[in-house]
Amino acid sequence: MYSIMGVTGQVGAAVANALLAAGEPVRAVVRDAGKGVAWAAQGCEVAVADANDVQSLTGAFSHSKGVFILLPPNFDPVEGFAPTRQIIANIHQALAVTRPEKVVCISTIGAQASQPNLLNQLQLLEQSLRELDLPVTFLRPAWFMENHQWDIDAARSGVIPSFLQPLDKPVPMIATLDVGRTAAELLRETWQGNRIVELQATETVTPDSIAQTFAELLGHPVRMQVVARDTWQALFESQGMHNPLPRMQMLDGFNEGWICFEGVPRVGRVTFKDVLAGLLNG
Repeated sequence: MYSIMGVTGQVGAAVANALLAAGEPVRAVVRDAGKGVAWAAQGCEVAVADANDVQSLTGAFSHSKGVFILLPPNFDPVEGFAPTRQIIANIHQALAVTRPEKVVCISTIGAQASQPNLLNQLQLLEQSLRELDLPVTFLRPAWFMENHQWDIDAARSGVIPSFLQPLDKPVPMIATLDVGRTAAELLRETWQGNRIVELQATETVTPDSIAQTFAELLGHPVRMQVVARDTWQALFESQGMHNPLPRMQMLDGFNEGWICFEGVPRVGRVTFKDVLAGLLNG
């Protein structure tokens, strides 16, 4: 039995679907029983668990051949990441008690960076799970292509504000479908100790090429417009963020190049144009 966190999201769903397609037994871990109905209809066992409740997590991970770990995202964290640290402690304890044969954990490109930034939350997760006497794979994907769903309205107007800059600088990206499929493949492998697997797409993507792809799909000119760094904090706060600094530091990391891969990443199959076309037609 493979226990999969986050099956209601794009990555978790892709993991579960890939395992089901391979004929593997899947336990779908959901926070709401109602969201498990569709997975039960596909033959999954369903476990209701909350990352803030170590007892329910322990039940969800019990008797598992492998567990897929996905940290609930928090884009506006409190200083010091206290709630995230508690969730990480809960996951650690549940895995320590249940001792699955292996664990695949979604981490991120740049998890090794020493500079403070939003992705340090996943660095903390890696550090915690490394203390377990279990085989753990940390899958470090690039920037999700699907993040550009938030650019669609701007693209329709012809100008997309870009926090990724300069506009001709390549940014490693990956489709969530490739992330999920890779995680499912890793879960079915056998290894010892800890290992890192990095993942990106075959193509090079820049903010300018993103605008060009939008233009091709929408049939009208689209361009990127740099959002000045000194305006970010006020802008993010106006959008309701309480602590925008970690997000700003993460963007700095991509723009300055210190959020990067450590080694040679594996390569996905899905193109940026395919992802964008799907988002526009969705």
